[in-house]
Amino acid sequence: MNSIHRIKTTSFSCSCLLHLPLSCACLLLLLLTTSVQTIAQTPAWAKQSLGTMAWLHGVFFLDQNRGWIVGSKGTLLATSDGGTTWQQKGAGTTDVLRDIYFADEKNGWLVCERNVYELKEKLEPRAYLMQTTDGGEHWKRIDIKGIDIDIVLLRAIFTRGGRGWAFGEAGSIFTTRDSGANWDRLTSPTRHLLLGGIFVDDDRGWLVGAGATIIQTADGGDTWNVSKLPQAVQDAVRFSAASFVDNRLGWAVGSGGAIYRTDNGGRTWQMQSSGVATDLYDVKFLDAMEGWAVGAEGRVIYTNDGGLHWTTQQTGTPHPLERIFFAGRTRGWAVGFGGTVVTYVRAEAPSLRQ
Repeated sequence: MNSIHRIKTTSFSCSCLLHLPLSCACLLLLLLTTSVQTIAQTPAWAKQSLGTMAWLHGVFFLDQNRGWIVGSKGTLLATSDGGTTWQQKGAGTTDVLRDIYFADEKNGWLVCERNVYELKEKLEPRAYLMQTTDGGEHWKRIDIKGIDIDIVLLRAIFTRGGRGWAFGEAGSIFTTRDSGANWDRLTSPTRHLLLGGIFVDDDRGWLVGAGATIIQTADGGDTWNVSKLPQAVQDAVRFSAASFVDNRLGWAVGSGGAIYRTDNGGRTWQMQSSGVATDLYDVKFLDAMEGWAVGAEGRVIYTNDGGLHWTTQQTGTPHPLERIFFAGRTRGWAVGFGGTVVTYVRAEAPSLRQ
């Protein structure tokens, strides 16, 4: 009711502009327009019931309608109506699904983890991939040759050109140049757990992890450079995710509400204040100004000034939110523990009427 009342008051005020000097009227109109847009575009998150208690680890959308969610015990859910309804799909496995990524409408991958107590053989690797070439209707197992049997992979990133990277424990990084048919181990500059990352093209990428780890490559992973962080940060932050809007401007988030920003491609980083002390697990910037981060206790924070200021958004859940995904500016989803899914719809700002 408060929002409705304020918008009506604004409409009334516009009729009074005729009695003001031109310069004052223009300034007042600008302020009122901004006020209405701020009210109407206030981010709105709502909890959605999926009918599952699985721990959800990943979410991916091709567009505002077609998307997937993955989680524990082989949970694979698909939607074709923007998340209004979800259907259980067969992933061809009951193992933990750590991540999902689609390079296009047909080609997608699942990052899978075997339960150590369910291994049939002592030499059976705990990590493998599942691949689809028909939009997720059928999946086949892809084993990564040369991977240590105890290593768990947590994330995978692919490009339309057939390049891909999978990474996880002990600083392990693997790459493919033929859409996942064959994988090669890359030389990693760290032994720390790698939890997140992003590639903006076939060459330039960043991976982040425990021990305040941020590494970067400009040649597809053949060589890596370790980013410089303030001395006080060393080993104090466990980075969990990164988001870049181009090859220079990016953010990394992690434990204790940590947020760091770079404007030189990751060579150096500066701390920003998130305003929260809870762990942050994922981050997504839509452009140089507007960004989101999610984390423990159902936390969602939002910025529209490049991270200088962050505001906490209500989500209706106390459960940790592990991953966030946006399809355009107006639709978003975040998933996490206990089958939790929260969805975001941005309302359009109303036009002013005189």
